Amino acid sequence: NYVKRVPLGVCAQITPWNHPMLIAIKKIAPALATGNSIVVKPSEFAPITVLEFAKLMTECGLPDGVFNVVPGQGACGAALSGHSDLDMVDLTGGTPTGRKVHEAAGKNLATVLSELGGKAPMIVFNDADIEQAVNGTAFGSFIATGQTCIAGTRLLVQEDIYDDFVAAYVEKVSKIRIGDPKDPSTQMGPVINQGQLEKVREFCELGEQEGGKILTGGRPVENLPDELKNGYYWPPTVIGDCHGDMRVVREEVFGPVVVAYKFKDEADAIAKANDSEFGLAASIWSQNIKRAHRVADKLDVGIVWLNDHHRNDPSSPWGGMKDSGVGRENGIEALHEYTQTR
Repeated sequence: NYVKRVPLGVCAQITPWNHPMLIAIKKIAPALATGNSIVVKPSEFAPITVLEFAKLMTECGLPDGVFNVVPGQGACGAALSGHSDLDMVDLTGGTPTGRKVHEAAGKNLATVLSELGGKAPMIVFNDADIEQAVNGTAFGSFIATGQTCIAGTRLLVQEDIYDDFVAAYVEKVSKIRIGDPKDPSTQMGPVINQGQLEKVREFCELGEQEGGKILTGGRPVENLPDELKNGYYWPPTVIGDCHGDMRVVREEVFGPVVVAYKFKDEADAIAKANDSEFGLAASIWSQNIKRAHRVADKLDVGIVWLNDHHRNDPSSPWGGMKDSGVGRENGIEALHEYTQTR
C-alpha cells in the first residue's frame, strides 16, 4: 500500500489586525500550496492589505474562486465558521473568539486550527547576561506596542537580582521613543483604536488597585505633538510588586503593559511561569545552557526562546498549548494541517 496527503477542500481563514499581512500569508501560502481553496475574513480594523493582495492574486492568473476575501465584522466570521460547506477553519485571534469558532465549526465536524491568546513569561536567572537580557526582554515586550500574542508580558526575575535588573529594565523602557509609526526614528506607535486604549488604561488602574506599583508609564502620554494628540498612544508601562493572583498578571492585556515579580529558584520559576491559562510562548535568560534547556523542557508552552524573545523562524512550527490554541502554523507542520492522508 502507499499513502498520499490530499487537500482538505474549502478552508476559511480568519485573520487579525495586529499583523494583517504577515499572519494572512502564513495561512494563505500553505493552504494554496497543498491544493485547497480558501475564503479569508480579515479583521474589520485592518482589511486593506488582504484586499490589495487579492488583486495581485487575480493579476497573477489564479483561477476565480480559489482565493476569496470576505470583509466584515464578527457576525461575518461567525457565519463563515459555521458554514456547512467548509472543511477547515484557521483562526488567529483572542481565546474567547477561538472558543466560539471551535464550537461553530465542530457542529459540521470541520477541522479547526487556532492560534489564540498568550501571556508569555520572560524568565531571567541570576546568571543571565544582564545587558543582553534587558535589551532582549524590552524588545520582546514592546515590539508592535505589545499588541502581539507572544509579547513578553510577565517578567519573572530571580530574587537576588530583581531590584537591579528591574531598575535597568525600567530605565531602558522609559527611553523608548513614542511617535508616528511612519517616522523612522519612532520606536513605538499607538494601539489600534480607542477601545483598546481604554482597555489598557483600565488594566493599569486595576494593577494598582490589586497592589502593584507603577514603575514607569501607567498614565496617558504627555507632550505629544499636536498632530498626534488625537492618536491612541499609551506609554510603555511596567508594574512591579505583582503576584500570580492578580488579574493584570493572569489576563491578556494586548498592549504595552508588563508585570514584574520574583522567583526563588528553578522550581519556583517553572511553577510561576506555568501558572497561567495560556501556553503560547516563553523565554529563558541564562548563560547556563544546561539550565536553560532543563527549564525549557518543563514549560507548558509551544514556543521557547533561549536568550532571545520574539524571533520568528518560518521553518519552525508555531502554536500554543492550553488556552493558546490548537494545531501548528509554519514549517512542514503547516502543510500537514492543510492536508489529510489517504
